[in-house]
Amino acid sequence: MQKAKLQNPAALKEKAPAKFKVQFETTKGVFVVDVTRDLSPNGVDRFYNLVKNGFFDGIKFFRVVKGFVVQFGIHGDPSLAGKWLESNIPDDAVKGSNKRGTLTYAKSSAPNSRSTQLFINLADNSRLDDMGFSPFAQVTTGMEVVDKLFGEYGEQITSLQGEIAAGGNKFLEKNFPKLDAIKTAKLIR
Repeated sequence: MQKAKLQNPAALKEKAPAKFKVQFETTKGVFVVDVTRDLSPNGVDRFYNLVKNGFFDGIKFFRVVKGFVVQFGIHGDPSLAGKWLESNIPDDAVKGSNKRGTLTYAKSSAPNSRSTQLFINLADNSRLDDMGFSPFAQVTTGMEVVDKLFGEYGEQITSLQGEIAAGGNKFLEKNFPKLDAIKTAKLIR
């Protein structure tokens, strides 16, 4: 059972392939990202293991700021969210740029603060490059789907990340019922 595997973040350390694709089926449609390990090896290894073990299935796009980013990655099950949000990975050098359609880890200003939260750039956010945000994938199919994700809550939910982790999808569905979600994220050829 995948949930059992997700209970132990330290055990999911498989090295990712040099390049691979991930298909996200969402409540608005499908988009595909092409991932390049060389752009952010620590980040890509984590992402690969999360996708392979079903981490993103059922989670919500909790921060959608038109003209900026779509953010996701807090697990909908509070028993898993806390474990993973405390399981940080080392920073990677920024080798790409936060252009429209790139996928990047969210992080704080503290070193090595990336865990499971990701964002897709909705615009050219190359100003984030010098802040250590290291993109590692590009949306190659379905960017129009990403653009359609519900964004009327804007930044309103961003400050509630602790509540999201503690209450999971139940908290979001009760308080922010219009959020879109990932149905499945899977590795494809």
